[in-house]
Amino acid sequence: MKIILNNRPETIPGIERMTVRELLEHKRFTFKFLVVRINGKPIKPADYDSQTVRGGDDVKVIHLISGG
Repeated sequence: MKIILNNRPETIPGIERMTVRELLEHKRFTFKFLVVRINGKPIKPADYDSQTVRGGDDVKVIHLISGG
């Protein structure tokens, strides 16, 4: 599967699609506060297990940091 992940081409061999949660685990994104967008559409954390990423998708994964 070929996607654009955070503005960089990414190839995940042997896979045609995966859930957002599977992608996050595959890439080891473990930050507590994440914002995920697929082709510009925001994905709610409750939908990470059902929303799929397919070849050609433009995926943005951004972690939020708070401070004081």
